[in-house]
This record gives sequence, structure tokens and C-alpha cells, in this order.
Amino acid sequence: MTPFAFILHPISAKDVARKYRFARVLPDRVVEGIISRIPAQEISKITGVQSPTGARTEGWFVGCTLTTRQFINGKERKALAKVIESARLAQELGAKIVGLGAFTAVVGDGGQEVADALDIGVTTGNSYTVATAVEGALRGAEVMGIEPAGETAAILGATGSIGRICAHLLADHVERIVLIGRRKEALQEVARELVDAPAQVEISLSPGESLPQAHLVVAVTSALDAIIEPEMLRPGAVVCDVARPRDVSARVAEQRDDVLVIEGGAVVVPGEAVDFHFNFGFPAKTAYACMAETMILALEGRTEDYSLGKRLSLERVREISGLAAKHGFRLAGFRSFERTVTDETIDRIRTRAIEHGASLGDPRPIDGRVQSG
Repeated sequence: MTPFAFILHPISAKDVARKYRFARVLPDRVVEGIISRIPAQEISKITGVQSPTGARTEGWFVGCTLTTRQFINGKERKALAKVIESARLAQELGAKIVGLGAFTAVVGDGGQEVADALDIGVTTGNSYTVATAVEGALRGAEVMGIEPAGETAAILGATGSIGRICAHLLADHVERIVLIGRRKEALQEVARELVDAPAQVEISLSPGESLPQAHLVVAVTSALDAIIEPEMLRPGAVVCDVARPRDVSARVAEQRDDVLVIEGGAVVVPGEAVDFHFNFGFPAKTAYACMAETMILALEGRTEDYSLGKRLSLERVREISGLAAKHGFRLAGFRSFERTVTDETIDRIRTRAIEHGASLGDPRPIDGRVQSG
């Protein structure tokens, strides 16, 4: 058996308050200053992961004591040192491969410098995250009655490692794709990579102008604050939000009952007795795709570095998808703002979208509609 570990970090000071009572009464920046002095720590033992092939694995969640804001405040070398500290703890616990979660996967040249500091394999989990994001967006289109081949898709954060590969994969399924980002030159580079794609490819620096044109949106930025606001979405749109923190504003959930927003990358983990011994907001036996990639590689006995750097490999995205199927991992039911999206919810969204002028076809059931996960 090949053990693994996965590194988590609090998204905000509010997450710290779940564990430490002092964080409930202190200002966020004071809380962040205190936890940055706390060493990396074991959060929980993960047990019961078992493939249909008979392969088994177990591992650990390891906590990196920095919030999202601390990762992006310009002190990257200090953040990198904390991630390496966390990864070394994973190695000491016995892990043979470690996954980097959320912003721990961004520092150090997309995990490469972390890998250079360790004697075990390292992955960001981004390859499987890409695969599940695109699969989720296309499934969302089907249950809403959208035929992607005749529609427009938008990638928000198209120049990042995840966004770039999402663009490559989605360009084979839609009529038109809009790449949205902050740097024109980087967007043009991605567009050149898609010159032979069947889709018409455009670039945009303005989410406010381009998102209203899209029937499918995949959001994968590394922004600290929400980008997608209610007025940016057309009735009947499907938004797959892969970003953490979310790219989709909570106002969308409050004000737009005619769009389907789903969380990207939720995966059901195989094994009758799977137990994370830690609540990160998902149903039992359900994990983020980046976590799942680490487990998949452990089940395969693959302890080499995998999804690292700023440029992912299409070949590895396809490989990890195949390995996921082999070991019984599958896309979980849709979730939106930490709630399960039911058949009734989808029907209600479709009805409101049509009332607001959306032209939707008949929804296509997927395995008896969407499983609740």
C-alpha cells in the first residue's frame, strides 16, 4: 500500500475560528498573524479508500497555517517556506506522494519548488481538476437542455494552468469560445494554441462584457474576491466554479434563480468505509478532484511528481481520467454554494430561465438525472 497526504489551508480567518475559539473575537489580520506562527500540523487520518481492483490506500490531511490572503499578499517566499514545512511533515508521517490544495499549489512555480525540496512525489491535483471541471460543465449543459455544439463557452482565468487546458478540452465541444483574463499577450498565446480547434476562439479582458454572451462558463481564477456578479450572466447559463475562494458572488445565488451554478471538481471516492475524519463541507465519501488525484496516484503506486508547473499536459489530463475510471472515482452530484442541487432545483431553474427568454431544448437525463452524491 502506498500512503499519501494532502495539504489544506484555511480560506479565511473565519475557517480558523472553527478550530480556535480565539479567532472568533479577534480582527482577521490579528488571527492571521497568530496562525502564521503555528507550525504545520496533522489534521486527520484518511482511511478506507479502496479501488474495485482491490488496491487500497490511506493518508493524512496536513494543515498549512496560512489563509488565502496571506498567500497572495506578495510574500511568496515566506508562503513557500510554510508549504514546504507542511510537505515535509507529510513525508515524516509516511506519505509517499503529497497533494497541494488550493493556494499551496500556486506558490513555488506551481509546486515545482516544493517537489525539489522533498524526497517524495508531489502533485497539485490540477490534471484531474481540469477533467472534472469540463465534465461537470458539459453535464450541466445536458441537464439544462443546452446543446454545446451550437453555443458559446467562456473560460474565466484562461491563462492559468487549469484554464488553459479547460480551453483546449472545451474547444472541441462548442461553436465559440471566449478566453477571459487580465493580460492580452498571455490570452493571445493560449488562442494561438487553439488555432486548429473547431471552435471560433476570441479573447477578452472584460468579464462584464463577455460573460453575458456565454451559455457555458468555467471559472478558474486565483482571485481573492468574487468576480462574477448577477448582471453578468444570461438566463439559462451554466457556470462551473472551480476556484477557491469562489469566483461566483453569493449575490448570484440570491438574485439569479434562472442560472445553474455548480461547484467544480467534486468526486465520489471509492471504498465502503471511506472516512476523512474531517469535515471540509462535502458529503461523506466526497472529495475535491485535486484530493482525488493524489489518492488515484497512490492506488496506482505512482510516487513520481505529476501535475506541476504552470503548464499542464493534455496527455496527463487524459491519463488521470482513465486511471480515475479504473479505480472507481466518479463525478459527484451537483452542488452549489455547499448545497446539493436536486432534480427539482434544476427543473425550477430551467423554468425560470425559459420565462426570462432562454431558448433551451429538452434536458438529457444522465444516469437517472443527477445523483445527489
